[in-house]
Amino acid sequence: MKISTKGRYGLTIMMELASKYGEGPTSLKSIAEKHQLSEHYLEQLVAPLRNAGLVKSIRGAYGGYILSKLAEDISAGDVIRVLEGPISPVDFTEEDDPAKRDLWVRIRDSIATVLDSTTLKDLINFKGEGVSDSYMFYI
Repeated sequence: MKISTKGRYGLTIMMELASKYGEGPTSLKSIAEKHQLSEHYLEQLVAPLRNAGLVKSIRGAYGGYILSKLAEDISAGDVIRVLEGPISPVDFTEEDDPAKRDLWVRIRDSIATVLDSTTLKDLINFKGEGVSDSYMFYI
């Protein structure tokens, strides 16, 4: 399973809003500038996040977006599902070999468990101590 730019940039938006929680609205322009992303693209991503009830928009000169819940109440899985759709490494059908079908289900469930157990608060508080970057895993 590969997470597209929609999911990655959507998490970026949500992490920025989580890190500024309680400080008032954050503009997409400031997020776009900080991460060197297209503001127009971020506008397209924030609409489904707003429709899903994960963010609120604040109008006005000092407007922008805020999280609609606490950072510890929003998981990475919530964000990814809104922007990417259901979590599934393959589209398996009933005629698939039962052993392969079981493998795909276990992979899907493992990915969902990691995404659902990782909150925005976890992501913004991540320190990275002792994490080795020497391996690349492709799922």
